[in-house]
Amino acid sequence: MKNKFYAGAGFLALLAALGIGSALLQKRAAVEAAVVEAPQFEVDPLWPKPLPNHWIQGMSVGVSVDAQDHIWIVHRTNTFEPMEIYATAKPPAAECCVPAPPVLEFDEEGNLIGHWGGPGEGYDWPDSNHGITVDYKGNVWIGGNSRGPDRNAYHDNMVLKFTQSGKFLMQIGHPGKSQGSNDVDNLKGPAKMFVDKATDELYVADGYGNHRVIVYDAETGKYKRHWGAYGNKPDDTNLGPYNPDAPPAQQFRNPVHCAELSNEGLLYVCDRPNDRIQVFKKDGTFVKEAFIATKTLGDGSVWDIAFSKDPQQKYIFLADGSNEKVYVLLRETLEILTSFGDGGRQPGQFYAVHSIAADSKGNIFTTETYRGQRVQKFIYKGLAPVTKKDQGVVWPKSAK
Repeated sequence: MKNKFYAGAGFLALLAALGIGSALLQKRAAVEAAVVEAPQFEVDPLWPKPLPNHWIQGMSVGVSVDAQDHIWIVHRTNTFEPMEIYATAKPPAAECCVPAPPVLEFDEEGNLIGHWGGPGEGYDWPDSNHGITVDYKGNVWIGGNSRGPDRNAYHDNMVLKFTQSGKFLMQIGHPGKSQGSNDVDNLKGPAKMFVDKATDELYVADGYGNHRVIVYDAETGKYKRHWGAYGNKPDDTNLGPYNPDAPPAQQFRNPVHCAELSNEGLLYVCDRPNDRIQVFKKDGTFVKEAFIATKTLGDGSVWDIAFSKDPQQKYIFLADGSNEKVYVLLRETLEILTSFGDGGRQPGQFYAVHSIAADSKGNIFTTETYRGQRVQKFIYKGLAPVTKKDQGVVWPKSAK
């Protein structure tokens, strides 16, 4: 009888152990499933290499990566303090320095391998460069945001198309001619462009004077369509300052700062001063929106975005030049997973991080405007669990 009792007790103990073990395994699986992963980065403090010829970079307002993983930036050559460009004085006041050409091309190692840009025959170069995009054919597009002498009409009402060697190909829009957000012939402070490989259509975030996205044929410049926030017809009524406690604005505020098309054909638009991303179908149908750091006033939080380079484009990298960080978002939900960066002058810090782009290896590149005046490279270090919502400066671990 005792043996049966002990056998029964042992069997019950075994069942209990198995139950506890199963529960522990289930709990462990749940914990592992709950671990959030995100791309991790480290700044490359030695990228790019020094520019030649006593050249220096001005306000840097665009970055793009081409099919060869060459990094293109555009900067403003008229944004220097007098002491920065003493060598341009007449007579020269010092040996250094002079503005670099406005368009600079780097290879992955940070070598300067191309440079051009500025006024030329047959086109109107922007008074204030803004945004650069190298499209799927290798053409280079540039916008601008100068108001010029007539602050209502704007001067930079055009986008320009060039070859990679700087040969002029096409201009859409004309200085001082804008009639507002429903003028289909002219832009008004276009901030950034994207060309759709599937349709060869040019999407323009338009921008600093207008309140819209507008689409043109990328070969002919023929107008296709345009829309404002939520797919509404754009309206140029002054909305006043952004108020984070007010209902969401039914129109974009200035500037509409980016328009990036995903592989699945959704257009992500940076409504910078409204602290939001809006997502549309190609025809302008509104899909969804997300708000980022909604208490950000002044210059707003949503400056530029880039997609991760996996086929699903699982992540979005968002540059926030007011809070001086880059957010990593899950593209499907627009949820913020983590962020990195901080304000400052050292590598990995930012002053007005303005534009962002990714290469085929997953590395990302940022440019800084105002007195930031530089481009930085952040090396992709793979996926890892998110342990901090805000990582601060992502300095190389081997250099600590």
